Amino acid sequence: MDLEDPKLANAFVKLHNILQEMKHTDTENVVSVRCLARETCKPKTFTPDEVLVPKPSFKKKRKIQPGGLSTYELERLENIRQNQEFLTSIKLLEAKQDLKPETTQRGLKRQKLSKVPRTEILPPRTKSVRIQKIEAEKPPPEPRRTYYKTERVNRARKPEGPINMEPVNMEEDSSLPPELLKLWTEDSIKEEKEELDLKEYRNTLKSMELSEIGGVAKVVKCRIFSAAFHPCSSRLLMAAGDKWGGVGLWNLDSDMGDDGVLLFEPHVRPVACMAFSRSHPTDLLTLSYDGTLRSTDVEKAIFDEVYRIKDGLRTFDFLSHDCSTLVTGDWYGDVAIVDRRTPGTSHESLHSLDTKTVRCVHVHPVQKQYIMVAENSIVSIYDARCLKASSSEPVSQLYGHSKSISSAYFSPGTGNRVVTTCLDDNIRIYDTSELTSRAPLLTSIQHDMETGHSLSNLQAVWDPKRDDCFVVGSMHQPCRVQVFHESGKLQHSFQDPEITTVLSVTAFHPTRNALLGGNASGRLYVFTD
Repeated sequence: MDLEDPKLANAFVKLHNILQEMKHTDTENVVSVRCLARETCKPKTFTPDEVLVPKPSFKKKRKIQPGGLSTYELERLENIRQNQEFLTSIKLLEAKQDLKPETTQRGLKRQKLSKVPRTEILPPRTKSVRIQKIEAEKPPPEPRRTYYKTERVNRARKPEGPINMEPVNMEEDSSLPPELLKLWTEDSIKEEKEELDLKEYRNTLKSMELSEIGGVAKVVKCRIFSAAFHPCSSRLLMAAGDKWGGVGLWNLDSDMGDDGVLLFEPHVRPVACMAFSRSHPTDLLTLSYDGTLRSTDVEKAIFDEVYRIKDGLRTFDFLSHDCSTLVTGDWYGDVAIVDRRTPGTSHESLHSLDTKTVRCVHVHPVQKQYIMVAENSIVSIYDARCLKASSSEPVSQLYGHSKSISSAYFSPGTGNRVVTTCLDDNIRIYDTSELTSRAPLLTSIQHDMETGHSLSNLQAVWDPKRDDCFVVGSMHQPCRVQVFHESGKLQHSFQDPEITTVLSVTAFHPTRNALLGGNASGRLYVFTD
């Protein structure tokens, strides 16, 4: 390209002129746009009697006369009126009220809990080093933190001897309902029924349901530790013991007390074990951590004292067929033999076992001399006739547990099986038809036992009408109660939308098709056919 070519010079001159014209045109456009924007953004003035009310679309402006409503407000009110007429015509508001769940509670009524007062402990007034006469090189003591000390409520033990049966949920000086006395003294009629096969038994379990009206009631104030059925067959009468020594009686489909519930307080610590006497159904025995074992006499309206130690009673069972002799176990590893025919509240003999604690004792249903003791991680069977003051030799032992054992029970009819519940998340069934030195393990069922501190421990208990099936609570969701066969097969799961918490304590009725379950809030759930 030749830079000295005149044609090329003329081309550059033309390009320069074109660029200058474009620059001048853009400047004029910018100025005109700015002027237009300035004119558009000037505020518009209104007359004093005009107020702008935007429509929802914000496209038109409406005038509102002083003291009146705009057309928009009138239309909105008309829409509200038409909507209300439509809802009333289809009765939607009434249907909403019908769908609200009933908040009524059967059993004990709600009570406001009294708050434990807290006393503020102020730190001591700090003094200077000079006043304390401390040398300067020594550091002064650090001031103490301000903290609160909760005043503990000391629950004194009940006095020795009999205690009057006074329901705490009724007026003072109220006598026991005659209905309770009649039902309590009713003779249990034992009908000889043929034992059902497994298929028929499963069908019976499936027919048992939670009653829509009256199947749930609050029987005690707080967490249930133990529960039992009265053996009468005409009505369902249940008993439950709670964390603070309360014993509640619930007569299903009755109006006595609070919806059929009467609450007593014969103890001050957890009622860990209770049972009705098999020979005298009018006799309910309750055992508590406070160290007392009491008998309920409804005819005399008293809780009589049977056995008493300082503290730490854990479990008991009847040692004789007439239920006059008992065996108890405590938290210190001792087993005591108590004869109710002997005056006083002491034991006949005391035997220290080679264990730190006794969690459960159970007597063989046929051979009453054999006592089964659930120790730390071993279940031992002793001969009561050969027990020594210490270092007694067991007749048979059940091995295989790796953690603490919650319970161990002989099968109710023959005692040929033992079901144990262990915190290693297993339920085990042993063969005890022959008491050898080491009982053979038949079945092991994995079952979640991690209840924590807020729930009572799960315990597998036999159905008293059978020798091969047992019931146990469950930690699975939705909440349920499960019935297993000794082979480990699940027979049935009791579930219901009303069950919203874990039912740790379970028990079958001795003669009727009925099952109860207790939870941590003091409620009993009853399944019947």
